[in-house]
Amino acid sequence: MPRGASTVGLRLSGLCFLLQILLIILFAAFARYSPESSSSSCSQQLNCSQRNQDLGFRDPRFRGVHLQALLGFGLLVAFLSRYGPGSVATSILLVAFSIQWGVLIQGFLYSFPNGKIQVGAQSMVRADFCTAAVLISTGAALGRVNPLQRLLLALLGVTLFSLNEYVLLSLMGVSDSGGSLTVHTFGAYFGLMVSRILHQPHVDKREEQQDMGHQPNIFAVVGTISLWIFWPSFTSATTVGDTGEPWAALNTYFSLAASTLATFILSPVLYEESTLRMVQLQDAALAGVAVMGMAGEMLVTPFGALSAGFLAGLIPPLGFRFLTPFLRSRLKIQDTCGVHNVHGLPGILGSLLGTLLVALATADAYGARLELVFPLVAQGSRTIADQALCHLSALPITLLLATLGGSLTG
Repeated sequence: MPRGASTVGLRLSGLCFLLQILLIILFAAFARYSPESSSSSCSQQLNCSQRNQDLGFRDPRFRGVHLQALLGFGLLVAFLSRYGPGSVATSILLVAFSIQWGVLIQGFLYSFPNGKIQVGAQSMVRADFCTAAVLISTGAALGRVNPLQRLLLALLGVTLFSLNEYVLLSLMGVSDSGGSLTVHTFGAYFGLMVSRILHQPHVDKREEQQDMGHQPNIFAVVGTISLWIFWPSFTSATTVGDTGEPWAALNTYFSLAASTLATFILSPVLYEESTLRMVQLQDAALAGVAVMGMAGEMLVTPFGALSAGFLAGLIPPLGFRFLTPFLRSRLKIQDTCGVHNVHGLPGILGSLLGTLLVALATADAYGARLELVFPLVAQGSRTIADQALCHLSALPITLLLATLGGSLTG
């Protein structure tokens, strides 16, 4: 056993060395800092015609996104006592690699004038979004992949995530600033397919179930608090700047509040425990923000954000109680961290909500924001019906790329 562990460690060391050298060479050949006055870090088709300015590392939204990738997603898997400390260390490894690889891949797709990648703070924000999707994916396959395999999963996951994001945001003109589809849905189903391919029937189900939540919940406490503090920055990092009220941040806060209360309502009914475990509140918070990923910058209204958050908060307890055993027994999917209940289904709900809001959008209701949220509609090159159809078709495209990519990666 020590010899095998040493072999895995040496292989991981060698892979890290090769990947870092490759990244250094690629950055030397292609990456350059973008001019401070540049406002072309992403195309108009990326729904950022005026929100495109380099955010700057002093912008609190940038700090919020980066801290969220490290704390919110990095601690997502830490509540499992068998994997906690090691998974946190590996999550930091994945963040360190995925940010570098994401800047390159997304740079090749979005900002590659004159054969050079224009790197700025906005590049780091998009790379953090990419990293978040990878950390979600690895949560589904935790326990069936070692650190070396998780690094390979990140290599392919970042590439496929960037491709899916480019198809949706750039080619189709979909508005998904907070990542209901590109981050939560893609990351969840990509990881679930990896888990399905790597199914291990000999895993002791009772041990797996007993492993959850029966240790001090310090990781879940820190993760949940960081969700409340930093996620509004995450969902609003690529949205409208200082030209109006921060709809994305406000809608996220309302959704967080309603999803948390929904868990307090439903969990005592489904489980015999008198006190909620902190990890259940973490799941509720994640579901509440996942549902606001696409709709956050749209005209949800406080009523809509509270309603959507409440529905999303019902999904994790119901999913863990009824759906997870079905996935494990019938479909042979061992979803270690429950990403299907926490990210996948809430992400789909958020996509459907966003599509509905697109269909109901009017120029009178949005005013000047119409050009920022739906630039193609404001320019007259696309009708509201066409925009809603693009949003609706984005869901099956994401699911297709996620499942095929996850199967290939597995």
